[in-house]
Amino acid sequence: MSAVDRRRYLSGAKRLAVKLGTRVVLDPAGRIDESRLPALAQEMAELKAGGMDVLVVTSGAVGSGLALLGMPRRVDDVSKRQAAAAVGQSALMHEYDRLFSRHGQRVAQILLTPDDIADRERYLHIRNTIIALLEAGAVPIVNENDTVSVAGVTFGENDKLAALVAGATGADVLIFLSQQDAMYTADPTRYPSAERIPQVEPGDTSVMALVGEAGDTATRGGMLAKLQAARTAVAVGIAAVIASGDEPRVLHRILAGDDIGTFFVPAPIVSSRKSWIASALTPEGRIIVDDGAKVALLHPDGASLLPSGVVDVVGSFRAGDLVIVADATGDEIGRGLVNYSAEDADRIKGVQSRQIKSILGHSAHDEMVHRDNLVISMPRR
Repeated sequence: MSAVDRRRYLSGAKRLAVKLGTRVVLDPAGRIDESRLPALAQEMAELKAGGMDVLVVTSGAVGSGLALLGMPRRVDDVSKRQAAAAVGQSALMHEYDRLFSRHGQRVAQILLTPDDIADRERYLHIRNTIIALLEAGAVPIVNENDTVSVAGVTFGENDKLAALVAGATGADVLIFLSQQDAMYTADPTRYPSAERIPQVEPGDTSVMALVGEAGDTATRGGMLAKLQAARTAVAVGIAAVIASGDEPRVLHRILAGDDIGTFFVPAPIVSSRKSWIASALTPEGRIIVDDGAKVALLHPDGASLLPSGVVDVVGSFRAGDLVIVADATGDEIGRGLVNYSAEDADRIKGVQSRQIKSILGHSAHDEMVHRDNLVISMPRR
C-alpha cells in the first residue's frame, strides 16, 4: 500500500483536537509534568495565535488527585477515585489556565459523561457550546466527569471522548499524544524487530489484531482504545494521528506532514447527524448481511439495507437503536439506526419488503436500515 501525502489532509486544517494522555500530563509520581505540558501548551497557543481553533481533551485528573491526596496509584474503590478526580480536576484546570494565560489566552472547562453524548439534544447543546467558545477565542479543556461516572459507563481514558468531541465540533484533525510513539506490528518493548505502522486506511480491520487490551496501573486506556477512537474519528471524515508527547514540536511537525507516528487516513466527511450516529451511540446488536447486500451498501451511490439482504440478527435491540452491520466474515461494514426490534428483524430477515406486513402484521418501513441513518465504515467501491 503506497503512502499518502499527509499534507493533503493536514495542511489546510482549521480546527485541531488534541488528546493528552495521563502519561503526557503527569510525571511518574503523579504530579503535573513541568516540562512536557508547558511545551505542548506553548505549541497549541502558537497554533491558535496563527488562526487555528484548538481544543484539548485531557486525562490525568484521577492520577493527579491520587497523588495530591497521598493515595496509592492504583485505587479500585469507585468513591475514592471520584474523590481523587474532584481534587485532580481542579489542579489540572489551574495549570492549564496558568500555562495558556502566559500567552494571553483563556481556557474553559467542560466535563462530560457518556449520557451527555448519547442524548441527541444534549449532544447538540455540547456542540454549540464548544463552537461558541472557539469562536470567542477560548481553548476548551474537555475531560470526563469522573466524579459522577462509574465503571461500565465511562469513556475509558478519554480516547473515545476525544473522537466524539472532535466529531461533534467538526474538527479537521485529531491528534492522540501519549508515551506510545505509534502503532507497531508487535509490542516493540518485547519484540525489537517490530516495525512502526506509518499509515492505516479507513476500514482496515487487520490492525485490530496487532494491539492489546489494557493500559498500565495509572491509566484505563491503551493502544486498543486509541485505535478504536481513531477509527471512530476517520469514519466521520477526521484525519487522526497517534504520536508521542515527548517528540519535540510534535504538533507542528504532524501538521506539516512529517512522517511521525501513525496516520489514519480519513473517510469522506459526513453530516453532523451521521457523525452522531457513527460515534456517539453504543451499538446494541449486529445485523449480518449477505454478499449482495454488502455490494449494494458499498456502492458509491449508497443504498438502504433491505430485509432481503439480512442473513442473521445478533443481540437484543429495539427499533431506533444503533446496530453494527457486518458481512459474513464478521467485518464491520457500517453502523445505523435500525427500523425494527431484534425480534421483528429476525422474523423478516431474508424476505422481500412487500412480505413484511404479512409476517409482522404491520409494515412501518421497507428498509431494515435506511441509508440516511447508515454510516459506512468500509471503503466504498
